[in-house]
Amino acid sequence: MTVATVGVEAELAIWGPEAVSCPDCSLDEAHVYCRKLARTHYENFPLLLGLAPRRLRRPLAAVYAWCRWADDLADEIESPERSLELLKWWREELAACFGGTPRHPVSLALQEVVNDFDLHRRPFDDLLDAFVQDQRLLEYQSYDQLLAYCRNSANPVGRIVLALSGVVDDQAVACSDAICTGLQLANFWQDVRRDHQAGRVYLPREDRERFGYDDESLAGRVTNDAFLDLMRFEVDRARQLFGNGRSLPSMLPGLRVPVMIDLFARGGRRILDRIEEIGFRVWDQRPVVRSRDVSLMVVAAVLSGVCRWVTPRPGGTKV
Repeated sequence: MTVATVGVEAELAIWGPEAVSCPDCSLDEAHVYCRKLARTHYENFPLLLGLAPRRLRRPLAAVYAWCRWADDLADEIESPERSLELLKWWREELAACFGGTPRHPVSLALQEVVNDFDLHRRPFDDLLDAFVQDQRLLEYQSYDQLLAYCRNSANPVGRIVLALSGVVDDQAVACSDAICTGLQLANFWQDVRRDHQAGRVYLPREDRERFGYDDESLAGRVTNDAFLDLMRFEVDRARQLFGNGRSLPSMLPGLRVPVMIDLFARGGRRILDRIEEIGFRVWDQRPVVRSRDVSLMVVAAVLSGVCRWVTPRPGGTKV
């Protein structure tokens, strides 16, 4: 289960800055802790972990556990000030992971991954910057400002996965960034109501003004023609990003990693499909990806991956 599932404060009492003591935790125990977080979360990460090559499952679980803790420290703490204190502590643990003696089991497990794969610290710091920003910035003025947030909140995850896969090609990184940003935006448009209830507005003000959706309508969560046109516009822009990254699976080695990445992208596109299917009325109904959708996407991603695998590249090698 996640930090949030058992109660973040209860978990902090065991592994927080005042209580954590990693000398009592072996490296194997640290990885067991990470795998538990990765396999029992309510999202689809356990499925994606199962699709990953065996050699990457342990590293991916450690990376996921680190991100899970950071996310819960940002979103599951009632006080923004307390969140900022804990995120500062988590950054100190990150520094220990990269150049010291980590005290937290997640940091200990991640340290091995960092050393084995020669990972850079920058993507992890970027993610923390995004979580810190969430405590301070609750509304976005422009699409460019929102994209800048996504460069920290979403794109680093894709870059870490590419690094674990041994891919450093600039074109692949650009495609990964497009998919990750598209997925982040899809999640925003899926959760317009939930975010608004939490006091956050990701629909850029410049876009709301362009379509005539005023602050009073936003405050009242009004579904009118202006809102539907606004949501259609935002969904179309997110679709374009997925289109920009569509060639990424063909750039990646092996079979399993391309299938995993393909499934990520299909999941984001399916969220956009569901938003469209409910007529863009996300104030009234949260669009969800059903279990049947996930099964169909897995089959499609695997079949597409097999086709790429058996089709030679122009140079005669398999993708």
